[in-house]
Amino acid sequence: MAFQFTDSNFSETAMSGVSVVDFWAEWCGPCRLIGPIIDDLSVAYEGKATIGKVNVDENPEISMKYGIRSIPTVLILKDGEVVDKQVGVTTRASLEAKLAAHLS
Repeated sequence: MAFQFTDSNFSETAMSGVSVVDFWAEWCGPCRLIGPIIDDLSVAYEGKATIGKVNVDENPEISMKYGIRSIPTVLILKDGEVVDKQVGVTTRASLEAKLAAHLS
């Protein structure tokens, strides 16, 4: 299961190493397509990257900080800096390629 990022734990969990952050909401249909991909990646990359989700309705501070205007949005952070971004539905292969590019 993917990590659950919140306004209160984000700064301590996503600011070092590589993190993949899926911004989503329960009411968002396309978000439900990305959710299982994020869950799968969190298992496949356990120990290599922090992979999780932010519910934008429950955690508005993080969403505002990163200017999230459309969901799903997936950010790839390296040491707290945004190094890649995907807005909208995508494939596992695409997200995995983006992630792999920043793990080396």
